Amino acid sequence: MGANTSQVSDLSDNPSLRTLVGTESISENDPFWNQLISFTFISPTSSGDSKLLEEAVIPLAKILIENNPRSGNFGALVRIFLGRTKELKVSTECQDQLFIWQAHNALFMIRCLLKVFIREMSEEELHLQFSYQERAPGSCAGSEDLLEELLSNLIHLIVEVPLLDITYSILFEAVTTLLVFFSYQLFNKDILRDGLIYQHIMKGRCLSLTSRLVKTLLYNFIRQEKCPPPATHIFEQKAEGGLLYGLASGVASGLWSVFTLGGAGNKAGVDQEHNPLPLSNQSLLLLLVLANLTDGPDWPNPYRQAITCFRNTQDTSSMSAEQPHTFQINFNSLYTALCEQQRSDQATLLLYTLLHQNANMRTYMLSRTDMDNLVLPILEILYHVENRNSHHVYMALIILLILTEDDAFNRSVHEVELKNITWYTERTLTEISLGSLLILVVIRTIQFNMTRTRDKYLHTNCLAALANMSAQFRCLHQYAAQRIISLFALLSKKHNKVLEQATQSLRGRQGDDTALPDYAQDLNVIEEVIRMMLEIINSCLSNSLHHNPNLVYALLYKRELFEQFRTHPSFQDIMQNLDTVIGFFSQRLELAGSDLSVERVQEVIIKGAQALPTDRLKKFPELKFKYVEEDQPEDFFIPYVWSLVFNAGVGLHWSPHIELFSMDSG
Repeated sequence: MGANTSQVSDLSDNPSLRTLVGTESISENDPFWNQLISFTFISPTSSGDSKLLEEAVIPLAKILIENNPRSGNFGALVRIFLGRTKELKVSTECQDQLFIWQAHNALFMIRCLLKVFIREMSEEELHLQFSYQERAPGSCAGSEDLLEELLSNLIHLIVEVPLLDITYSILFEAVTTLLVFFSYQLFNKDILRDGLIYQHIMKGRCLSLTSRLVKTLLYNFIRQEKCPPPATHIFEQKAEGGLLYGLASGVASGLWSVFTLGGAGNKAGVDQEHNPLPLSNQSLLLLLVLANLTDGPDWPNPYRQAITCFRNTQDTSSMSAEQPHTFQINFNSLYTALCEQQRSDQATLLLYTLLHQNANMRTYMLSRTDMDNLVLPILEILYHVENRNSHHVYMALIILLILTEDDAFNRSVHEVELKNITWYTERTLTEISLGSLLILVVIRTIQFNMTRTRDKYLHTNCLAALANMSAQFRCLHQYAAQRIISLFALLSKKHNKVLEQATQSLRGRQGDDTALPDYAQDLNVIEEVIRMMLEIINSCLSNSLHHNPNLVYALLYKRELFEQFRTHPSFQDIMQNLDTVIGFFSQRLELAGSDLSVERVQEVIIKGAQALPTDRLKKFPELKFKYVEEDQPEDFFIPYVWSLVFNAGVGLHWSPHIELFSMDSG
């Protein structure tokens, strides 16, 4: 790391920090505050560095919790920060780096203390820590709610201070501090549906900033600004102490210079290599937390409202009064960022949120002629299913399901030709349509699920997406056609195996059929999937037979697979069309002679497809599935979002005493 732990442990003995947490009140006019917040420091981004720092802060924070009711020093520190935020925008315009630097340091100290406070006390007790006022001469404490004042000022800071190299760290710190405020959820098993912080954020002074905050967080995600290099030499230390005193005199050359965005000295931080965009990442996490807050007892979540109704900057229609939190943003820039960032859970969750909840964004995405830029990263997530957590896979599948609800999408994916898909390593795909690749990957996901996790929810969504597409299947690649039939072969094999096990079990128990319900349940599940696969094949043959000679070829090549289902009561109706197609083409191949080459068979199939009267195939209802969120979706999404904060929050180390989810759920 570059600094030994003894330097971190020295913090507990630092005179300035001991004074802050002590019993004596410190006037806001005391030069002490200027000294306290004048250290060379940029927020840590690695969890390891943050862990060491928090371990050093915890004992100090606990002393402050005990002494703050008498000293009011925590409230004084907050007011010192608030006093500087009022001039922050002007300081930025004037390039006053010293002022911004001190404001950042004050906020960082507040955030470190808050993180411990939230773990140690209830919201009501936290509110009291803000309410204790200093008793020293020169007090300027008023009757305002300091907690709400801080929350409001943090949001003002985020939306009003421009993103520049000199403001990057304080903007990152403001976003991170808001995340810390909401972290009460981590320490509660139940979903929090109310509370002081929720009320302040969703009502009161913060409410009017809703759309601006959502827009700013989205633009932080869009801009993908890398962290500027550590500015370790901006402030030169003078002989008498100059700018660097207080904390700096003890540890500036050690601890604080190590905790920089990117690591210390000549060694780039590991976390920085994996996450070079801390503000973008943290903004996205905060946005997801806000979007998934539950509605209050008598008020809707305004942040979800803003995400639901924002519009394109090119939309010139008038704003609706029924959508008070709407705003405009550049859809092209947002679409590009979403395409580029799908490797992360949080970007995929944002894409899902926008597709599902914002009709304007969904319409825009579906109108794009470069949908491959969005769909390919989603397919890559599914292709590497064994390396992804289950939630990420679910989100990717639901995105595909939502996209396949649109007929134009289902047609267009077969018109996009792709070359050399390098991440698809099972076969060499020199040329394939996006539609055929989608089919290949989704069926592969089903097969993986059947052999590993056996999650019914997962393969149901896969089949629903394929069913939505089936009537529009066009010119399926031979591998896609083969994969459809190979999945049916796998299902047939599993069906026969369960039947055999049920028969053996019945014989072995000599009339004791208590185990049969388990086999019956397994059989029902498999037969549901078989039925769906037959319907998908039938839909393709009924609607676009002449466009899919490769599927007919694969069907004929494995025709014996379907024999056992011809008389099965669950499949007789749907098997009629397959029997008609298999019989029709088998007869034409017999007439064409024996020992036919592959090319000759395909020629017979292509000509036969033109000759088969469509009225010979029975019409079935169109296969259409629509994604609908389950009741109380917050029970899934809130723990998921907080697992992302836990695992991907930059520079945040969390206590192992998490109540919301098990430690291995992320």
